[in-house]
Amino acid sequence: MKKNTLIATAILAIATVALVAFTSKEKSASTSTVAVGQLTANWERAKAYTKEYLDAASEETFNYKPTNEMRSFGQQMMHIAEANYGIGATAVGKASPVTFGQLEKSDKAKSKAEVTKAVMESYDFVIAGMKTMNDQQLQEMVKIFNFDMNKGTALEKAFEHQTHHRGQTTVYLRLKGITPPGEKLF
Repeated sequence: MKKNTLIATAILAIATVALVAFTSKEKSASTSTVAVGQLTANWERAKAYTKEYLDAASEETFNYKPTNEMRSFGQQMMHIAEANYGIGATAVGKASPVTFGQLEKSDKAKSKAEVTKAVMESYDFVIAGMKTMNDQQLQEMVKIFNFDMNKGTALEKAFEHQTHHRGQTTVYLRLKGITPPGEKLF
């Protein structure tokens, strides 16, 4: 009897913790309290940091793949641009000028000049869109990849995505003997 009570109590405790964690996760996935000004400053800093990565890479690095299954450096950067446009367009309420796959799979992903231009334009698109918004609009709900979230959270997810993929390119630079730019947290 004591063993059954102990097991039932343990299951109840685990279920309670899981429910609290799930509820907290659901809330954080759909609500953001960040302000437009801070978001814009973060994106402008990320744009400058990404430009440093693009500038550090040699022309040949743009075609470099650490393994055959991986994207090239140029494709990684174009993937960032496509996500900036795709997620950013929904978040800022503007039509994306590119379709998914258009940049990453194009021959432009092989040229330093073309990749740099496309990536910088994608940041400009998001930043310009945010500058037309106010803090209340960040609370408006949108659907991104079948997830309901407010526009502020969508912009934070796009920011997280570009940070992740830019971070992946650090390895590409190191493997080519290039020292990546220093961290730019502020």
